[in-house]
Amino acid sequence: MAAFLRKTSLGSSLLLAFVVFCAVATLLGGLSGCQKLLTEAPQPEESLDAPIDGLTPEQLGIFARGDEAFSEVFTFETGLGPLFNNTACERCHVGDGRGHPSVNLKRFGRNSVGVPFDNLEQYGGPQLQERSMPGYPAEVIPAEANAISERGGPLVVGLGLIEAITDATILANVDSLDADSNGISGRPQFIDPPEFLNLPSGPYGGKYLGRFGRKAGAISLLQQTVNAYHQDIGITTDFRPVENFNPLVGGAGGDPVPDPELSAGTVNDVVFYLQTLRPPLRRNIGDPQVKRGDSLFSAILCARCHVPALNTGPHPIAALSNKTANLYSDLLLHDMGPDLADNFVEGEASGTEWRTTPLWGLGIIETVLGGKPFFLHDGRTSDLREVIQFHKGEADSSRRLFFQLSPADQEALLKFLKSL
Repeated sequence: MAAFLRKTSLGSSLLLAFVVFCAVATLLGGLSGCQKLLTEAPQPEESLDAPIDGLTPEQLGIFARGDEAFSEVFTFETGLGPLFNNTACERCHVGDGRGHPSVNLKRFGRNSVGVPFDNLEQYGGPQLQERSMPGYPAEVIPAEANAISERGGPLVVGLGLIEAITDATILANVDSLDADSNGISGRPQFIDPPEFLNLPSGPYGGKYLGRFGRKAGAISLLQQTVNAYHQDIGITTDFRPVENFNPLVGGAGGDPVPDPELSAGTVNDVVFYLQTLRPPLRRNIGDPQVKRGDSLFSAILCARCHVPALNTGPHPIAALSNKTANLYSDLLLHDMGPDLADNFVEGEASGTEWRTTPLWGLGIIETVLGGKPFFLHDGRTSDLREVIQFHKGEADSSRRLFFQLSPADQEALLKFLKSL
């Protein structure tokens, strides 16, 4: 990757010098310690930053450009802010993995009985930008807010396959009225498209099916990417050329760089990069304990929401067309009960509903985050047993069945999850 080579050129030079030193030392009398210090490159199943198979040379070039743009660190001189949460896409998605809780985002609003949810836009809602350029006031959560949703950056791999799954495939798993009486009633999130997507009236009462974000609040990767630049980094684009509104200054602006700060071409490169990042690879699939855990996962109905695989339809990018996405999600909304509730309404998703998080890559989160994983939408725990304990609402029966398993079967199921 161009960005990878650029970011590691100094490290590569130092490594080369070290290798030469070891070789000379060996000729002069041996230096066995060098062999202990040199390490091997990570195996493909232990890393995330790789293109999907089947890209053409031209597409690999776009992928490399998008990779470099995704890693760009913005400064105040290049358009950062004036309000922002972080300075680069990769700062919230380290190694294309999920973000550390220290870089969680917060959304806020007011939830009142009998009236529509209020995003409190007059106070800078719905997202808090708690950082700002020097001399410019950062936002604060207003006293009027009673719904505060803290969210960590998710894995950004395999997203192109998710985008390529047909609406019909997702909607086939809808069971809004729990017709099969299993307590699970996933339902779709339908979204009004923003103007910058330039879409015709949608097929669902003018709306489109949402599939990205913690509550499926985005229709496409273009929408997700444009909003992330605008809301998270304070970068205007050809799609959203006006700076964030700041109630503390009574309007937008304060940034010395002319708007828009990022071209549509660069945004589209990043979108292509996200579309063509390879999904996580499975590990230890032949392990008998992993196989046992796989069976138990289905037996206690976890696979009812975390659907193991969905198929993509035809797609302009051949590498995404008519493929199987082993994502372990139905991409639908589910009521997860009071322990995970944030009271924040997003589109048609209530304060207790969340989109089923894809489980692929679950087992290598700790590798990307330096040895300690963080799970759930806000990274509140590193213990998978605790994650399951938080699953109530529609998942309550599966939660209870898990804790009724023998210790050996619980371990098998957890080992299966870590193989994803």
